[in-house]
Amino acid sequence: MKVEMKIDVHHLTRVEGHGNINIRVKDGKLVEAQWAVVETPRFFEAMLKGISYNMAPTLSSRICGICSISHTLASLRAVERAMKVNIPRAAKLLRLLAKHGETLQSHILHIFFLAAPDLFGVSSVIPLIKSHPEVAGLALRLTELANRICDLITGRTTHPVSLVVGGVSKVPEKKELETLKEEIIERLPDIQATVELFRTLSIPDFVRETEFVSLKGKRDYPWIGGELVSSDGVIKKEDDYLAMTNEYKEDFTTSKFTRLSRESFAVGALARFNNNYRFLPDRVKAAARKLNLQPVNYNPFMNNIAQVIECYHVMLEAIDILDKLLDNRLDRIRAGFRVKAGEGVGAVGAPRGILYHSYILNRKGVITKANCIIPTTQNNANIHHDMAALVQQSLKQNKNDMEITRLSEMLVRAYDPCISCSVH
Repeated sequence: MKVEMKIDVHHLTRVEGHGNINIRVKDGKLVEAQWAVVETPRFFEAMLKGISYNMAPTLSSRICGICSISHTLASLRAVERAMKVNIPRAAKLLRLLAKHGETLQSHILHIFFLAAPDLFGVSSVIPLIKSHPEVAGLALRLTELANRICDLITGRTTHPVSLVVGGVSKVPEKKELETLKEEIIERLPDIQATVELFRTLSIPDFVRETEFVSLKGKRDYPWIGGELVSSDGVIKKEDDYLAMTNEYKEDFTTSKFTRLSRESFAVGALARFNNNYRFLPDRVKAAARKLNLQPVNYNPFMNNIAQVIECYHVMLEAIDILDKLLDNRLDRIRAGFRVKAGEGVGAVGAPRGILYHSYILNRKGVITKANCIIPTTQNNANIHHDMAALVQQSLKQNKNDMEITRLSEMLVRAYDPCISCSVH
């Protein structure tokens, strides 16, 4: 059967930033399938150059309004590793709690407001609010909780102010921490209801075997710092991030692509899940089984299911962190240090995948060179190659251009891309 298709999506909706989908089919065969980022480069590194070490985390948080805590933490870690600063245990716990607040905040935003309309067959969250008010209720209550965690621990819902070099500048009163713990426990039925909701939704059946890259857990599911690992067995030190990313340029997109052992790799919730499943608590593993998610899963659409699982995990771990904070003194929250020259890399498991900040500081603590590699930068090549495989599978299944357009758009959204952050 002769099939001709020309699909142009300019620009994709329900994502952050601007990206285009270009698909050409001639005589029933795929000629072109492109995922093209069309954002102007933002030059994060140029803005950081010449900035003092203590201003870099504040400026870095402005790279992304969704992942501002992750950028702050990656920046802090790069500075602290460059100057050999060891932060107190209480500060580590508070930072991780803030990170969990952001993960919950970001994942809930994506799975309910951006991805769920595709799964319910509607164009946006607006008709979903009317047709499924209970779904909107889950989203709003969990978002409110996530915002509450970030606000209490970092001083703001976004763009944190209490995360500083050496630790944190302020700690909430224990009564406030106790109240927060109660609020998280009160919301656990909502995340359990979210698991049950996604059990009822149909996820597209598509598989393309790829490589998954994330932080490597040692005793816990990893979020801040440590070794880097891929599902193909590559393990690198945090400082060797360039050997893990291998950026290169393509003419049709303004974002760089990356590769490791294969033509592309994926980062994000599904990558973390695949590489660190054994560190999840039993309750979370049981929820994953309910959602038919087991490692290693190669369906990129299941990234949204992995996000649901991570929401459950960070809520449970936040309760454990709060217990530790409540059982200990909180008077030592910031380490002393001496400003000095050095080079440091900070790797953080941001909601969309592994994020790197790398700085060189002079003896006055001023950044002389910076590099930032964003999760979506690392995902863009995988999205591109996934799209070609998805179109070829769809052609074999005799899907029409409207169906292929819908699936291609869903594919990109499944990665939860932060497109304008991926250019640097």
